[in-house]
Amino acid sequence: MAIGKIHWLGHASFRIDGDSAVVYIDPWKIARGPGADLVLVTHEHYDHCSPEDVAKVRGAKTIVVAPAPCVKALGKVAGKGTLRSLAAGEAMTEKGVRVRAVPAYNVDPSRKGFHPRDPKIPRVGYIIEVDGMIVYHTGDTDEIPEMEGLGPDVVLIPVGGTYTMGAEEAARAAGRMGAKEAVPMHWGDIVGTRADAERFAGMFKGKTHILEPE
Repeated sequence: MAIGKIHWLGHASFRIDGDSAVVYIDPWKIARGPGADLVLVTHEHYDHCSPEDVAKVRGAKTIVVAPAPCVKALGKVAGKGTLRSLAAGEAMTEKGVRVRAVPAYNVDPSRKGFHPRDPKIPRVGYIIEVDGMIVYHTGDTDEIPEMEGLGPDVVLIPVGGTYTMGAEEAARAAGRMGAKEAVPMHWGDIVGTRADAERFAGMFKGKTHILEPE
């Protein structure tokens, strides 16, 4: 699968146009687009778990996947029998796409209040295997040990700081996980600027794609 099939929709929102499925991740403030086969939501914050935006792309057979704290809100828009709860360490295959949830949390003392590691409020990232490519959407997180050696082909990684890791930490994390390519996210809305994405690109040893929101 070519990088051109990964579309940044702004903030932490993406659409992956796979041959077997169209996958949305954290749709928020999006325009209506191609119908979703699979929607992945990383955590409960409004700019990631947006039932209104899920509804824009959901069809009767769309599978919606999220950690437990999001299930009630998303249940209002998901079709009957189409909502899946996935915790860190769990995996599933739907529509020909394999999805594995991994932890996402803050460790920096200045950010621990935003995304603490709390088993009662789990937050995740997703490793998505589609069309022979491994894409890792980290969710809202700092550099954490669970990233070590994941080896994604492409990592979708926050660089804006404040609520997540900034550019320097993100470049280090992407290198430690062994990512080949990266798309900076979590900039340009709420927090972070293009300068953060460019700073990341200057430090990451792999290939960086600074996308424009669609």
